[in-house]
Amino acid sequence: MAFAQPFPLAAAVQKTQQPTFGPDLAVRLICPECRDPNPNIVEEFGSGDLVCGSCGLVLGDRIVDTRSEWRTFANDEGDDPSRVGAASDPLMEGIEQLDTLISFRDGGTGIARELQRAASRSQSSRSERNLLTAFRDIGSWCDQFSLPKTISDIAKQLYKRSDEEKLLRGKPLEAVIAACIFIACRQAHVPRTFREICNLTHVSKKTLGQCYKALEQAFNLSPGATAQSNANGSNPTTGPENLLVRYCNHLDLPANVQSICGDIIVAARKHGVADGRSPVSIAGGAIYFTCHLLGKPKSSRDISVVAGVSEGTIKLVYRLYYQDKEKLVKEEWITEGRADMDRLPVDR
Repeated sequence: MAFAQPFPLAAAVQKTQQPTFGPDLAVRLICPECRDPNPNIVEEFGSGDLVCGSCGLVLGDRIVDTRSEWRTFANDEGDDPSRVGAASDPLMEGIEQLDTLISFRDGGTGIARELQRAASRSQSSRSERNLLTAFRDIGSWCDQFSLPKTISDIAKQLYKRSDEEKLLRGKPLEAVIAACIFIACRQAHVPRTFREICNLTHVSKKTLGQCYKALEQAFNLSPGATAQSNANGSNPTTGPENLLVRYCNHLDLPANVQSICGDIIVAARKHGVADGRSPVSIAGGAIYFTCHLLGKPKSSRDISVVAGVSEGTIKLVYRLYYQDKEKLVKEEWITEGRADMDRLPVDR
């Protein structure tokens, strides 16, 4: 005859009853000033005080607010969303935003890795995992580039739309993300050059250009569609005058240098000086020209490091500006003593 337990005890052990603790409902909080048997105690969460509603005596301070963090309308939206994680992301609509993380510590048995694979397969599909990975990369790259959150959100919207419509099937994920960030910068009036995006994402300029052209045609982003064109027909978001703000800040130049340099670029475009050059080259050459004109010279090496172009390109644009300096420099700058064309080097 088998026993219920292999080694039964000789005598049953008497289990002691553990004492239970609970709040004493007979204790009431009464104001010591008015001593009302039916006290009117008010919790003022705005100031964190516990106040008697009858006489105004402060009975306690630093009261913790235990209410929800935001207003909810449970009858309209279902369950109360208070304290269930971060705010919902409209870009992740239809995708489960709460993840289950499994620890790697399994004593070397390998069970944790298998559980992680099973959890990832059951929680989301492959397309959802790719979308989450792309959103994570966009956020990290925008943070590395010191771009605001608005650009990150625009890039995520562009990528989600391109992924839903299968616009860039077969293209590398990094190239698609880089093209979305570039377009988002143009739409948000925060210009970034192709070279800067390529250095950030390590994507070749050719691949980035192909993805950008495909998205430009699909989203109808012709030059001037993301911003109003000026009178001369150039796009202000990619013009050299819009690159001056960052370049002058990196070179520690005063504000008057930036304003005069912008006027010189506009005058050069009006007279057709240095047409066909890239905006980065024109910006670097114009800064070099303006710094010497105002008596605050900067070396071509410093400008080339900031602008990302060679010193020869900067000096070539400078020579083109120097040949037509009478057309670019205003007479009022000279009469006011701010500019002097004699400071310009003949050939550098």
